[in-house]
Amino acid sequence: MAALTALTALATGCRNDTAPAWEYPELGTALRSLSHDLGEDCAETDPARCVEGLDRIGVLADRAFAEVLDHKLLDRGYVAAMNDLAGARRLRLAAAHEARVRRDPHYLPLRRAVHAERLAYRRLLAELESLRTAPPPGDGTQPV
Repeated sequence: MAALTALTALATGCRNDTAPAWEYPELGTALRSLSHDLGEDCAETDPARCVEGLDRIGVLADRAFAEVLDHKLLDRGYVAAMNDLAGARRLRLAAAHEARVRRDPHYLPLRRAVHAERLAYRRLLAELESLRTAPPPGDGTQPV
């Protein structure tokens, strides 16, 4: 019986089961909030309503970014998604300003900019989810 136990331990490897959870629950909460707010439908014909939602989502994205920094999870894909989002946000702000100047709440470039920013948030959300679910290197669960 002792030989069987020893063989089983050698075959499966000794693991450090006391390693901390790496699923980052705070980041998961921020991602769920971000996903929920992003999933809310905004009317294509009224981009002004979407702009308020995008500003609210920006606060949630900032909270998720703080979590990423706290856990040192930055990677190239996440940085690229953040850069895309920053560019889309700048375009949306410029289009919103132009729509106010023209007094046209249905300004087509504003609708396009809102759509582009929503797509950038979706990419960021996908990158954040992949960061959250990928186990960190050397997390203490490898065989001894």
